[in-house]
Amino acid sequence: MEAIDLKQTQQAWDNLANGYDNYVTSTHDVEFTKKLLKHAGLQRGMKFLDVAAGTGALTFPAAQIGARVTSIDISSNMISFLKRRAKREGLANIEGCVMDGHALGFPDDSFNVTGSQFGVMLFPDLSKGLQEMVRVTKPGGSVLVIAFSTPDRVDFIQFFFTALQIVMPGFHGLPQDPPPLPFQVSDPAVFRKKMEEAGLRDVRIISEIEQVEFQSGTELWNSVINSNPIAVHVTAGLTEKQKIEVRQAMDDMVREQARGDDVAILKAELNVAVGRKV
Repeated sequence: MEAIDLKQTQQAWDNLANGYDNYVTSTHDVEFTKKLLKHAGLQRGMKFLDVAAGTGALTFPAAQIGARVTSIDISSNMISFLKRRAKREGLANIEGCVMDGHALGFPDDSFNVTGSQFGVMLFPDLSKGLQEMVRVTKPGGSVLVIAFSTPDRVDFIQFFFTALQIVMPGFHGLPQDPPPLPFQVSDPAVFRKKMEEAGLRDVRIISEIEQVEFQSGTELWNSVINSNPIAVHVTAGLTEKQKIEVRQAMDDMVREQARGDDVAILKAELNVAVGRKV
């Protein structure tokens, strides 16, 4: 990765950090995330590395399990939010530092479990990111990577792009060949191959369904816009009037999904990959 690309990536995620913490990390179900961590055998006292941690959606459930957590992210703002929350919650078993996941600054065989939730899946060089995760994992330890399944199985993506198409009939959605970075391992067969090529054995790809509650289209808009720079790029050309219309269209879809309840439950199918370092 060239230095200019690294700087641009850092800036893009720095810009999203506040919204990401408010609208993305805060919506994740801690108990559900603990379940995903247990697929990798994470237990109290283990050393756990969270790669591309953001503001800590995977970090804090791991810390609550009792692991000794080191969290890294390319964005200093993301790590600042993570550290402040750790201090606020009195969690002394969390250490955060700014680092590029393509080149982890840790010795070989440092962690019992290395994980990434919606992080490494975004790496331009996914293979390098996975190799680094494997390198710093102890022999016999596990690598856990949580990523999205295909866009048609992620409700909030479908709502967002349907609303864009209502407002802009010429909008055709995301490119498919190659898929955008968030969906580069949406095919379980591709995911398994990437994990095995990185040096992992006994690779399992587990399908899990995450459920997230939304009360309005505006809340959904905020979550999507703050979850990834791609959403910012896709909506960059919209006028303020069009943005309002997109939110109104999503409001209609959220109300229909709620069916008279206070909240709509949107589902996202996840590919949870777990492999063992030999």
